[in-house]
Amino acid sequence: MKKRQLNYSADSYAYLPNNSAHRFAQAFALRIYRSNSIYSFIPKNACSTMRVSLAMANGCISSTADFNWIHCNNDTFRADLASLIQADYTFVILRCPFARIASAYLDKIVDTTGVAWELYDAVQRQIDIQDMSFRLFVNTITKPAILRANIHWQPQVDFLVYKDYDDYFNLETFAAAQSIISEKAQIDIIDARSLTRHGIERFELISNDTYADYLPDAIRTLKKAGQAPKPSTLYDDELIAKVSKAFKKDIALYKSLFGTKNLMFS
Repeated sequence: MKKRQLNYSADSYAYLPNNSAHRFAQAFALRIYRSNSIYSFIPKNACSTMRVSLAMANGCISSTADFNWIHCNNDTFRADLASLIQADYTFVILRCPFARIASAYLDKIVDTTGVAWELYDAVQRQIDIQDMSFRLFVNTITKPAILRANIHWQPQVDFLVYKDYDDYFNLETFAAAQSIISEKAQIDIIDARSLTRHGIERFELISNDTYADYLPDAIRTLKKAGQAPKPSTLYDDELIAKVSKAFKKDIALYKSLFGTKNLMFS
């Protein structure tokens, strides 16, 4: 059995269930029973696809018609301490931090989901969600008090329950990774994008402008016409610098594992 080293367990000498950093990461470590595997899920990193796939592999749903089951069962496959240590295979899917933040905005804020209203509450309702341009979004979430206010932009390193995983994959090359995950974790990957409709792959991506200061309503109008801003067009130099600083650890990890080829800004 391979030795597993937990990432945050020794950061505090408190009773481990009271160690907040470990407890958070453990909550996102899910078991795949057939292969005795652990998958650490990170929101906005193909997590709906993977959670539907886990639900089917673990025998809890039999078809994609029940895909909404996953939203009520985030903790159902949560690993306990023994499962973490005794796992035969561990993996995680990371994402370019710039792309992840853009995705959180285009999905959760522009479409005024529950996450948008959580952000509204997090800023003491001082900023109207309909005034939340991408620039204002980045300026808001990079503040220390808001950086971890929601899991959809919380730094990816916070979700890593292990110091090292057997495999690190990135969303940018996920199509090539699926066969490896299927073989090692003994799981069929079910693409949930057409079910959740969270992503922008169904839109024509446009880059004829800089969209950092467009308001949500303007981007919704584009979506209704079948278009969406190419994520990189949401950024200018100021916003690149702010995300680079706030998500420095995420970017460093991504570069160390995958280089800069699929990083939006290097």
